[in-house]
Amino acid sequence: QLQLVESGGGLVQPGGSLRLSCTASGFTLNNYAIGWFHQAPGKEREGVSCLSVSDGSTYYADSVKGRFTVSRDNAKKTVFLQMNRLNPEDPGVYSCAVAPTPPPVGPRDWSATMEYGMEYWGKGTLVTVSS
Repeated sequence: QLQLVESGGGLVQPGGSLRLSCTASGFTLNNYAIGWFHQAPGKEREGVSCLSVSDGSTYYADSVKGRFTVSRDNAKKTVFLQMNRLNPEDPGVYSCAVAPTPPPVGPRDWSATMEYGMEYWGKGTLVTVSS
């Protein structure tokens, strides 16, 4: 059974860091794009980052560029989202999802993959930013 499980959420002070994990079971991550999504309270879910496992290419939303970094550990079938300099815009539920797709090429490909291509989703992990 294909499953994604997120972990690593919690309470952090403004300016602090968290590392989220997304671990896959029931399948390998090869030939998938793995996306991280953020849903703030009362707002729609938005894509924040994506990684193509086959070639390592990445995408970041403007709101997280320079602060968040996505990486992978193929042996552990895990994708990480390192979140630094967290600010009051960042709290919410972070979910990971996978799309069975070749590496996206260009901003439109990445946007389409994030918006339409994700087929399997985790349940999410909660991030709270508060002093």
